[in-house]
Amino acid sequence: MKPGSEFSRRDFLRASVVAGAGLSLAFSLPGCAPARGKDAAVGGGTSDGFKPNAFVHIGPDGVVTLTVNQSEMGQGVMTSIPMLFAEELDIDWSKVQIAQAPAGKEFANLGFGPAGLQLTGGSASIRGSFIPFRQMGAVARGMLVAAAAKDWGVDPSTLTTESGAVIHQQSGKRADYGSLAARAATMPVPEKPALKDPKDFKLIGKSIPRLDLAGKVNGSGVFGVDVKVPGMLYGSVARSPVYGGKVKRFDAAKAKAVPGVKAVESISNGVVVIADSYWQARQGRNALVVEWDEGPTASVSSAGITKMFRDALDKPATWEPKKAGDIDGALKGAAKRIEAEYEVPFLAHATMEPMNATAHVTKDGCTVWAPTQFQSGGANGGALGVAAKISGFPPEKVAIHTTLLGGGFGRRAEADFITDAVEASKAVGAPVKVIWSREEDVQHDWYRPASLNRMSAGLDAAGNIVAYRHQAAGPSIAAAHEGIMGPFKGVDPSMLEGSDNMAYAATVRAITWHQAEPGVPVGFWRSVGSSNNGFVVESFIDELAHAAGKDPFEFRRALLKDAPRHRAVLELAALKAGWGTPLPAGRARGIAMVESFSSYAAQVAEVSVTGGKVRVHRVVCAIDCGMVVNPDTVAAQTESAVVYGLTAALKGEITIEKGQAVQKNFDQYQMLRHNEMPVVETYIVPSTEAPTGVGEPGTPPIAPAVANAVFALTGKRIRKLPIRLA
Repeated sequence: MKPGSEFSRRDFLRASVVAGAGLSLAFSLPGCAPARGKDAAVGGGTSDGFKPNAFVHIGPDGVVTLTVNQSEMGQGVMTSIPMLFAEELDIDWSKVQIAQAPAGKEFANLGFGPAGLQLTGGSASIRGSFIPFRQMGAVARGMLVAAAAKDWGVDPSTLTTESGAVIHQQSGKRADYGSLAARAATMPVPEKPALKDPKDFKLIGKSIPRLDLAGKVNGSGVFGVDVKVPGMLYGSVARSPVYGGKVKRFDAAKAKAVPGVKAVESISNGVVVIADSYWQARQGRNALVVEWDEGPTASVSSAGITKMFRDALDKPATWEPKKAGDIDGALKGAAKRIEAEYEVPFLAHATMEPMNATAHVTKDGCTVWAPTQFQSGGANGGALGVAAKISGFPPEKVAIHTTLLGGGFGRRAEADFITDAVEASKAVGAPVKVIWSREEDVQHDWYRPASLNRMSAGLDAAGNIVAYRHQAAGPSIAAAHEGIMGPFKGVDPSMLEGSDNMAYAATVRAITWHQAEPGVPVGFWRSVGSSNNGFVVESFIDELAHAAGKDPFEFRRALLKDAPRHRAVLELAALKAGWGTPLPAGRARGIAMVESFSSYAAQVAEVSVTGGKVRVHRVVCAIDCGMVVNPDTVAAQTESAVVYGLTAALKGEITIEKGQAVQKNFDQYQMLRHNEMPVVETYIVPSTEAPTGVGEPGTPPIAPAVANAVFALTGKRIRKLPIRLA
């Protein structure tokens, strides 16, 4: 839905009431499939088979319960989305409660287009919710005002609202929303609810404490691993160590001899051992004897993958999204030509909470409890679709309960952990919780794709870019995720994002992607292709600046004369970091700027090097993400993105030998430690533009900012991640 579009009367299915229960609104968002079932849910939140896209209940006590259609994985949607609704409703924030939406087409995230997917990712939550959820609040407010006007016999235009009450200034009358809820449900639904002018905002733009925080502090918040169901068993899966391998045969005798083991069953992803406790299931799995058909990937290694990528670069491109002018001629005629090769590794997600899901398949239906980012059904490959297909039940007989997520980063958009639980439950006829070990989590991830990149550029005598070429080789996320991204036809935007949208002025340019599939599973990773290409492009631009004999900041700034939002974040980061001012001996600064998820982020990293080890002391971030809903969330997400990206830049690498990951746990796939964390400062560019991404844009600039600082300090150019000097 485009910003500024409005609900019509037909977008609202019904507003109804049960005496004394309050006002309930259920409605279908524009662009989504019609809601299933009959009427909207009525007072108190009961339902007659209808799953609304958004369900709002205002109780007699004035408490507003808002159902949120996005998964909460630390990014703050359980606060920011209710802020949108509460702003337009004019409700006392202390009376706002939240509930997690079930799975259903009506709950699609419009940030993914008119058809929508019930998917939390792509930094699209606020982008897709900003107008619709404000309109929900405006509609509810209009109906409450209409109810008061009718009660008092006055013109609705003479009434105002404030802190959950309708006020008639002339007479001094005041009515709380709770007292008006029953009558409000009988009022006509406003066709074109007026939204507030931003200058009148009371919540939007303010740092509001998070509604989900208390549950995470006191332990009442339910994550996937916290789910408990009567009669629940536990499952642990033996998986092929080699990617793409299959079970040839297995002997369950030793596994079944482990106390507590109830069953050993073959499932899609291997063999599951089911027991009374997770530890018993794990011990049973360890005792299981399995012979694997490892398949063709068993001979794959990191060295071979690099060669495969290099060979692919010598072949015609799979996809060429950007070409302007005669690139070969421009490179040949340039006053100075610069060439470089950049390489980035596979990366695991390493979420704090390993993969897990609980399922119960009965004779009547299927219920799943899972920390999932992707609830959608049908052919999309989400939790509902997968559970329905495996259980054999139609979607209306499948329930998906989304828990809190102990980290997502794109990993929980996959459905392999859902598959494990549903198949295990179906096999034994009881509820089963399948929990992955940390080793499974690291070795059986859907990794961020590795890539090899050839960079070429030509400069004129004045140091301007007259030719620019980026050739990238690697596997395709789109080819492996047609359910989310649509049929793969050789085009994969995720592989070149962060490159094909490069804003630096270049007279002639060519950007190509060369597909190469080594058989290693790949998927969405925080900031996706922009994390790869942000490092490659911004490091190479830094090379060009030095080749031109220019200051890296000034070089970028000059190339962004026609890109004001890019230029603004670059200038703000440089200003706040004190670019060009003296630093203590042994320190240097590096700068980078990347556009991703329609937001603009620039960072300056201040680093030192001791004994070949890089230490990042300070990171200054500037971000333009359009109109900000909750500044505290923007700062928190930027800091989080820096931690995630810095961990990858300094430590992250999955290497492949004999078709499997070498790294198994945090001793080999290390995380940034507390004493390694830099001071992070975040500065937000004020904007009246529509909100854009926040959760991911802070990740792409950090690796190149650090790498460029290392070059400034040591003269060593970092062209391969992770950064290693010794």
